[in-house]
Amino acid sequence: MAGGWSRDGAVQDQIDASVEDAVKRARSQLAVGESAARCEECDCAIPEARRKAIPGVRLCIACQSALEKQETQIGGINRRGSKDSQLR
Repeated sequence: MAGGWSRDGAVQDQIDASVEDAVKRARSQLAVGESAARCEECDCAIPEARRKAIPGVRLCIACQSALEKQETQIGGINRRGSKDSQLR
């Protein structure tokens, strides 16, 4: 069932595209190679358990958390647009 100006299945297409973008972004951030022994941001030691769990890790937990928090504040893509933009 379509709503407004959209065709049937348009909402699901938007959801699928958003999920696909998120997966691509996550995969592009996966590091390859050997894990760093010290954080690239603050130079603190990265625990061996973290290096084993996440191959190619470059940041400590605190710096990684700060980076992820900053990225989520940037926002995403509004695929639907506003109703005003659809009426123009």
